[in-house]
Amino acid sequence: MHAVDTIAAIATAPGSGGIGVVRVSGPLAGLVAESILGHCPAPRHAAYLPFRDSEHTLIDQGIAIYYPAPHSYTGENVLELQAHGGPALMQILLKQCLALGARQADPGEFTRRAYLNDKLDLAQAEAVADVINAATEAAARSAVKSLSGEFSARIQALLHKLINLRLYVEACLDFPEEDIDFITQGGIANKLADVSAELQQVFNNARQGNLLREGMQVVLVGQPNVGKSSLMNQLAGEEVAIVTPIAGTTRDTIKNVIQINGIPLHIIDTAGLRETDDEVEQHGIARTWRALETAGVALLLVDAAHGIGNEEKSILARLPAFLPKIWVHNKVDVEGISPKIDFIDNNCHIYLSAKTGAGMELLTAQLLEIAGWQPSGEGLFMARTRHLHALEAVKTHLHTAAELMLQPELLAEELRLAQEALGSITGEFTADDLLGEIFSRFCIGK
Repeated sequence: MHAVDTIAAIATAPGSGGIGVVRVSGPLAGLVAESILGHCPAPRHAAYLPFRDSEHTLIDQGIAIYYPAPHSYTGENVLELQAHGGPALMQILLKQCLALGARQADPGEFTRRAYLNDKLDLAQAEAVADVINAATEAAARSAVKSLSGEFSARIQALLHKLINLRLYVEACLDFPEEDIDFITQGGIANKLADVSAELQQVFNNARQGNLLREGMQVVLVGQPNVGKSSLMNQLAGEEVAIVTPIAGTTRDTIKNVIQINGIPLHIIDTAGLRETDDEVEQHGIARTWRALETAGVALLLVDAAHGIGNEEKSILARLPAFLPKIWVHNKVDVEGISPKIDFIDNNCHIYLSAKTGAGMELLTAQLLEIAGWQPSGEGLFMARTRHLHALEAVKTHLHTAAELMLQPELLAEELRLAQEALGSITGEFTADDLLGEIFSRFCIGK
């Protein structure tokens, strides 16, 4: 695929900077270079030249690099103009490119063209945005691995094995008159088990990578004055929530993102759950229940001196059954209790002090365990929720296929569906509307 139009955009972040970049891609990139620079620079050589408008008035002096197709990021003719990074200057330079026949690029259009021109597969293209938006060092390193093709290579290896299985089963279907049991003698069950085992490894690494990207939402719930805001501040390492002895101080949800082992945890401090006539507080309590619907874990705070009473049991009864929960018995420093962790009836109880920080390591370790984080981060690559759903679909089809060994026609169909689901990760089987959704989330200029 080669576009018939030429696009241009500012490729650097908004605001002032030492250097700003305007990128042009398409068939007119060479002509834009000749008009602005006076001539087209030698391919892939940085040239320090004056940038001029159509009236030959000097815009700026900077670095120009020309990449002729197909040896460019997009696979098309690409021109990069590096000038001083003032916002007004960048707009003047972009405006000149548009006046010469280019149009303003859509969000993610450069990377979309790279994907459509086979410079990147879809998983790598998504990793471009993940590298830019990575919130932690671990997430950035994993995103770079995906961008370099490590995730795609694992997917392609699985696809190759699936295709070989399909070919063998389809060949068996072509010779139904033979008395030999090709399915059994060909060891299809063993080969299918091998593919499933490798798929599970990929899924585990992808789930870890998705955790680095998405993080986990942690909601603090409990009655007023049990120390939710103090715990929020202790987790965040700074005072992000107001702490007073007055019940109802926190009237709305307060959000903050912290990092534990490179994993972003979205901590939400909520309004104390109680009956109240205060209209503002009522809205805050309603938001608390909504936050719990999408939470990854709920921290149920109680006063260590008071313990779990009827009010706490009432709160517990209203929580979603599927939601992981940790009982946090706060204020052990007041009661003279040592920090500890207990498991009672499959419920986790952690005794700590949000004021002094004693026992916090027990809580953070339990949060990592609930999130599914494994200490070893080797081999991780960035993955999205879309990838996990696709891998789950592959697992389901392979499981069904294993139960259909005596029905080769249905076995072949399940293998085909598994291949299609797996291929959707790298873009071999991808609907246009999905592409639009993916690239619309990119920044303009990338």
